[in-house]
Amino acid sequence: MSHFVISGATGGTAQGAAAPNRLEINDFVKTTEPFSLYIQALNVMFKTPQSNSTSHFSIGGIHGLPFVQWEGSGSARPVQGSQWGGYCTHGSVLFPTWHRPYVALYEQVMQQHALEIANTYQVNKDRWVTAAQNLRAPYWDWATNSVPPDEVISKTTVNIVTPDGRTTSVANPLLKYTFNPIDASFPLPYKNWRTTIRNPTSSGANATTNVQGLIDDLSSIQDDITSSTYNLLTRVHTWPGFSNHTAGDGGSASNSLEAIHDEIHGYIGGQMGDPAVAGFDPIFFLHHANVDRLLSLWSAVNSGVWVTRGPAEGGTFTISGNAAIDNNTNLTPFWDSQTGYWVSSETTTTERLHYSYPEFNNLPSDPAARKAAIGNIINQKYGGSAFSTLSTTGPAVSFLAQPPAASGAPAAPAPAPAASTPTASAPAPAAAGTVHPFASRGGAPHTAAKAEHGQEAQQVLHDWTARIHFKKYELGQSFAVLLFLGEVPADASQWRTSPSFVGAHVAFVNSAADQCANCREQAEVVAEGFVHLNTAIAKLSGLSSFEPTVVTPYLQSNLHWRVQTVDTRTAVELDRLPSLEVTVAAIPLTQEPGAVFPIAGDPHYHHHITHGRQGGARHAQV
Repeated sequence: MSHFVISGATGGTAQGAAAPNRLEINDFVKTTEPFSLYIQALNVMFKTPQSNSTSHFSIGGIHGLPFVQWEGSGSARPVQGSQWGGYCTHGSVLFPTWHRPYVALYEQVMQQHALEIANTYQVNKDRWVTAAQNLRAPYWDWATNSVPPDEVISKTTVNIVTPDGRTTSVANPLLKYTFNPIDASFPLPYKNWRTTIRNPTSSGANATTNVQGLIDDLSSIQDDITSSTYNLLTRVHTWPGFSNHTAGDGGSASNSLEAIHDEIHGYIGGQMGDPAVAGFDPIFFLHHANVDRLLSLWSAVNSGVWVTRGPAEGGTFTISGNAAIDNNTNLTPFWDSQTGYWVSSETTTTERLHYSYPEFNNLPSDPAARKAAIGNIINQKYGGSAFSTLSTTGPAVSFLAQPPAASGAPAAPAPAPAASTPTASAPAPAAAGTVHPFASRGGAPHTAAKAEHGQEAQQVLHDWTARIHFKKYELGQSFAVLLFLGEVPADASQWRTSPSFVGAHVAFVNSAADQCANCREQAEVVAEGFVHLNTAIAKLSGLSSFEPTVVTPYLQSNLHWRVQTVDTRTAVELDRLPSLEVTVAAIPLTQEPGAVFPIAGDPHYHHHITHGRQGGARHAQV
């Protein structure tokens, strides 16, 4: 049997880059030739019969349902000992690298169609062919733009230039995919939905996308996603801590790439909220192109750190559930030749698959200078140094350490800042040139003397973070644990847009439990996520310091959590999730001279903040 070999898109050039760039979707929709070719190519993939292995349906189905072979990879049934019907490696050390050839496969097929279309242009044909050669799959950088452009979430048609040279309005394939037919393997509610839906109005057959609700929900997580992304890229330095959401953060008290990825899936909802069917929504590949981009950025500042050996966490269609996986495990079903598969050790650079990202253009060749350049880009895009602009945060509120109160009592908070001060204003999404929210959104450090040999005093800032643990499959469906500072609305539909909402950790769970034993057999698997609190503390508390004596009594009184389903946004009683444990840590940050990023010390968990409440810390020690 001949197999479809994944080589990635081919051809094209980019100035200062080893391969053509994938572009951010907000920029990409403004490009005439690439966008026109991309839209037409996707429409061809959508109209390709679902049984064809290079159709949108078949490629999307690699991720989960209908749990069948793709291009002859594996046997007709899952490998013995596997507890998962699909090929996807969620919850394991292969999560980032498995998705790299997956997105490249989609990109490769899309570009092949674009090249065929470009050759039919009757006006300026050479220009269109060149555009097709340079065409790569766009990415959606939700860490800077948590709401994608209208061309992705609301426009039913888009204007493109067609082969006759005319500007024409055509159906927008980025909005939804129409099943033809709905596969018999789909469980409810998906078996009743003719198209992919986001933020569904209900779980019934007449459900539609709640566009405004989707915009509101995605807007509400901008600060959470931005700070999580910055901390992932600057504080996580081990592959297990970076790669997947299974508990074990490597001491960083920061989210994994997969945990942040899960939150985006959950907030889009509909098919995207369920790994069994997520791959069918066209936004899936915009999302995963950005996940891949973050892998590239993280790898650039953690050179030499790559896939380490770990458990298969239930297995896949071709990996036994009790297997150990590593850098040389086959990334099935992605053939790199007629006889073999891609493996993680071959995916350390994007050039092998013939694409790059704009951040890697015109970088210096010296490794140290290259690393510093990428670090500066990360600072500019997602936050910057926590200590670089203290003088600009305004004199109205001092976040310097407060002296201990008498008799060991907590220090009294300072008066709330006036509405016009930086600490009281609503935080804006991070953009180029902004600084990390610990400083720019209200938190200044205190000065601590170094203990050794009278060295210069060092500034210290406490980063407050909530760690969320739960058994991933305890509810048998995707759900979110939402955190609040202040009053929680009684109406669960208002939780995500409440002024008191801080952030969430999402369980991205397969709903097809009758076909996927993973949800039953892996009942004890614990997932881990983190929500960073400093931005919300500065915005909502009126406190004058991030020092523990000031912050802990505030969090004891004001930190709350709720559980909500992803599909219908309905409340879940906490007693249905007995494994839930929310704990709070403070991480000291210092700025070393010449360091690109703040240096994080060891987390100190303040268990007493949440102990004694349902879903709080199991132990009370400070």
